[in-house]
Amino acid sequence: MKFKFTGYTDFFDKGIEIFGRMLAFEISSDGIAVVLEQRPGTLEVSFSNNSGCIRFDRKIHLYRGLGLLIENLRKSSSFHIVEQPQFDMDGVMVDVSRNAVLKTENIKQLLEKMAVMGLDTLMLYTEDTYKVDGLPYFGYMRGSYSYEELKECDDYADIFGIEVIPCIQTLAHIDQALKWNFSKDIKDTEDILLVGSQQTYEFLEKLIQAITKPFRSKKIHLGMDEAHFLGLGKYLDEHGYRRRFDIMSEHLQRVTGITDKYGLEPMIWSDMYFRLGSKTGDYYDMNAVIPEDVPGKIPANLSLVYWDYYHNDEASYLRLIKSNKQLKQDIIFAGGIWTWNGICVNYGKTFVTTNAAMSACKKEGVRKVIATIWGDNGAETNIFSALLGLQLFAEHGYNPQIDMDKLYERFEFCTGGNAQAFLDISLINQAPGAAGIYQDVANPPKYILWQDILMGLFDKHLEGLDLQTYYSKLESKFINYASASGQWRFIFQMLHKLCTVLSLKSSIGIELKAAYDCGDKKHLGIIAADSLPKLYNSIDELRAAHREQWFHTYKPFGWEILDIRYGGLLARVSTAQFRINEFLKGSIASIEELEEERLWFDNSEMPEGKGLGHCNLYHRIISASPLG
Repeated sequence: MKFKFTGYTDFFDKGIEIFGRMLAFEISSDGIAVVLEQRPGTLEVSFSNNSGCIRFDRKIHLYRGLGLLIENLRKSSSFHIVEQPQFDMDGVMVDVSRNAVLKTENIKQLLEKMAVMGLDTLMLYTEDTYKVDGLPYFGYMRGSYSYEELKECDDYADIFGIEVIPCIQTLAHIDQALKWNFSKDIKDTEDILLVGSQQTYEFLEKLIQAITKPFRSKKIHLGMDEAHFLGLGKYLDEHGYRRRFDIMSEHLQRVTGITDKYGLEPMIWSDMYFRLGSKTGDYYDMNAVIPEDVPGKIPANLSLVYWDYYHNDEASYLRLIKSNKQLKQDIIFAGGIWTWNGICVNYGKTFVTTNAAMSACKKEGVRKVIATIWGDNGAETNIFSALLGLQLFAEHGYNPQIDMDKLYERFEFCTGGNAQAFLDISLINQAPGAAGIYQDVANPPKYILWQDILMGLFDKHLEGLDLQTYYSKLESKFINYASASGQWRFIFQMLHKLCTVLSLKSSIGIELKAAYDCGDKKHLGIIAADSLPKLYNSIDELRAAHREQWFHTYKPFGWEILDIRYGGLLARVSTAQFRINEFLKGSIASIEELEEERLWFDNSEMPEGKGLGHCNLYHRIISASPLG
């Protein structure tokens, strides 16, 4: 396909080559004539009589418009598309701190997909994964980005009109830096900075200088969320108890004094205002009381980011948006693509929460939204498996209501991925047996994979469920997806190997316990000689596929955590085999681990009817004993 672009092409030339490669077109004097016209308001893409027109407001709209033009030219010779941008900011926040640090070439690839979708903002969530002059232990051995790497990404984003905003932590969530000895005089608790200390603000100024220098944007996200024990550690020893709202306000004034010095536009998460006003520390507590004097102490130029990816109903978002508005600041909404639930993205929960939240934002006039992609507990879920969630946010950004069929078509055009294949990733989480409060967030792949065979902390939840057959069928499905997924093969190849392991491991602990309890030594021998070696080999193949996926996407730092998890899992399979054989030989009189009764993982949290539950903490899954 050839094009000849005329009209407003001032900031278009740099992106032409990139989009030409992505979307298979070239520029030629004898190509299809397309007029580019910049004007405020709607995005319009039209084509008739062998010529086209793209009317756009901002640069990012032009690139979405170009994608729409080419996508529709493949289907029709005449069309007129009108879209109304719903938001002034519609983007994504990527977690590059826990523990997966995206390679710069993959940040660029993500930016390309965002551009054709029409997403205009990329926030890089860096707790300590950026280099700071004079602080060699800040981000030490964590894959920290250099100034040059961040500048390269910002330059690339600017080609498409995408704003890159640095996101750091300036109060809590900074334990990976504070674990080093250099920080002993600036920490209140293990993960919270010491408010009021001059050294703390000298430290924070260095961070703010370092992280803002590579970027064009004057915006900065300062974090300040989930500081649950603010003022209750070293601060309490030095100052005695103070109203924690006052501690928060004092700290915010000091930090925004630094951002004012550098002409920055700060934002923070809003949760601490509501947590401090709640008797239970709950962010979403509708009975939270914020003292009348507190809103007046919030700096006027500060934006508040209301994060919420849990509620399934629009009414809850409407209520909570209104609560945030009572603080009288500019509101940014942060939803989420459920990548932190374990080892697979959860699209069921993502779509329900996002559709409800976006509808509420549009009704309440919230003009800035972002989709968060978190990597909690080891970043086991690959970021590119979340692309369908990005498409969801993008389509909400240009339409009052979305058409699901159009969304899936757009996804396949924008990414080259199969929408159904990406949707089906969630089937790995959605095994039959979830109930009650865990109906939409159960994550059996996480705990089936990592739990110990001899101890089976989750086996009570798996009893009576034929997950072996369920995951065996998914294994076949993902083999086919892997072979047909082109550039996304590395996602589905790993998931295929995962389903193989889940099929074997979902029942083996239950089988082992049952054989032991009834004294069936013959069956125990079969498990030791056949089932466990087969499982061992399947786990090792999964480890290799997961490793290939990781090194394709991320810097090497952080993979050691998953290597250790897989290594521990393989060691425990070997030990299970050893323990069974020792028992069968008569070297030991019993297998004490199998003597123990299996209980529900946490009975106090399980709903009536029990069923599949949820746990996303590796250290809780693998053992009832502490790791250290």
